[in-house]
Amino acid sequence: MNMRALLFPPGASKHDWVLDAALAVALGLFVVPVYLFSYRTSSPPSLIVTSAFMLVPLVWRRHSPILSLAGVCMAALAQLVVVDVPTASLVALPVIAYTMARWIPGHAARTVVVVGGVGSLLGPWRWLLPDPSAVSAQQAISFMLAVMVCLGLVVTPYAVGRRVRESSQAHDQAVASAEERYRALMIERDQQARLAESRVRTQIARELHDIVAHSLSVMIVQAEGGRAAAAKRPEAATDALVTIADTGREALGEMRRIVGVLRSEPHATAPDFAPAPRLLDIPDLVSRTSDRARLTVAGTPPKVTQAMELTVYRVVQEALTNFLKHAGPQAQATVTLTYNPRDITVDVLDDGLGDHGPDHEPGHGLRGMNERVTAMGGRLIARPRPAGGFQVTAVLPLGRRATTDYGASAEPDAPAGLGAPTDDDTADDGAHVSPDIPTDLGAPAQPDTPTQSGTTDYATPTDVEGERHD
Repeated sequence: MNMRALLFPPGASKHDWVLDAALAVALGLFVVPVYLFSYRTSSPPSLIVTSAFMLVPLVWRRHSPILSLAGVCMAALAQLVVVDVPTASLVALPVIAYTMARWIPGHAARTVVVVGGVGSLLGPWRWLLPDPSAVSAQQAISFMLAVMVCLGLVVTPYAVGRRVRESSQAHDQAVASAEERYRALMIERDQQARLAESRVRTQIARELHDIVAHSLSVMIVQAEGGRAAAAKRPEAATDALVTIADTGREALGEMRRIVGVLRSEPHATAPDFAPAPRLLDIPDLVSRTSDRARLTVAGTPPKVTQAMELTVYRVVQEALTNFLKHAGPQAQATVTLTYNPRDITVDVLDDGLGDHGPDHEPGHGLRGMNERVTAMGGRLIARPRPAGGFQVTAVLPLGRRATTDYGASAEPDAPAGLGAPTDDDTADDGAHVSPDIPTDLGAPAQPDTPTQSGTTDYATPTDVEGERHD
């Protein structure tokens, strides 16, 4: 601590100056008139002057306690020289002792104890021992008692001042600690809000990608097929236009569902959402996507959560989208759904161009599939096939995640009706491949007996097994 901070800690406000001046005036009105009108000694003027000078430094006691102590000490020494009896102006000493203890930090505050100890010896010596060479027992006892009283008038207010200072510092530290905890809590809350916002934004972006990319791919393929068949088979062109219209309406409805989540206000009536896609909607998805895609189902669809159904649907949808975009116009695709007692296996194989197809540009489809499957505790394969084409295989366990509530599988901060959230939406998948997706998963397990559902053409699992590993 520098000298200026030691001399003027912590500085006095205007209110402090007024209070300290009022204290000095009040003590002056109590002390000076008493000696002015009733004292009978040979030197009343000197007593009155020294008493007044002892009280004046109290005016700046909080502005500069050390300078106030110095002023009181000089006035007390002068009074000790000219007056041989104690005076009422000595009340300034306890006030200065308290002030030093309250406002001066560390060892510097103990100066007042040292000065008070010296004064406690000099004062009684001057008042009670006029002749030090001839001291009686009564005078010695009186001297000791006077020393103890004077020392108590310094030590007691000093101890009170230190206690008040420590309590004030503890209170200030508690307030500062509470403010720091509050700031940390606000920072943490802001970070959590930003993370939740990022998760929801990523989730919505993935949903929009799945909807728009698939729908536009189907519409483009149907439009090109209808144009090619318009001259020879007008009815085929009509069917293509109907498929385009149905796909556009479906995509528009799903986009309205997502936008409705974003626009809904806290007190507004909840929008009327359409049900999320289910396992039973996959055959219609495959049939509407392209006549070059075939669905094979093995096993009986189990009862699973909405999150699991949506994940399976989106994996099939995104795999077919990549098939339409990258496999080529002559490629064929086979979608195999295998319902095992412990897991669901989705296998989408095509015999197209693999990762050498057209429109080989970065995207987010495979990364989104990987995040969806990982969120459900599953594994994903996305890789070119050795003999040509591409393979997308997802294995989704029917364990703890499949039996939990949909809200437990998805992020709690996500809007209702959307898929599982993602943590990263910035990676690209190229034409078919995501660099973070494992490539060493074997062929999915197949059940013992296949089943049929609806009007879909079902094949045995072995029909696809050989093709997947050729």
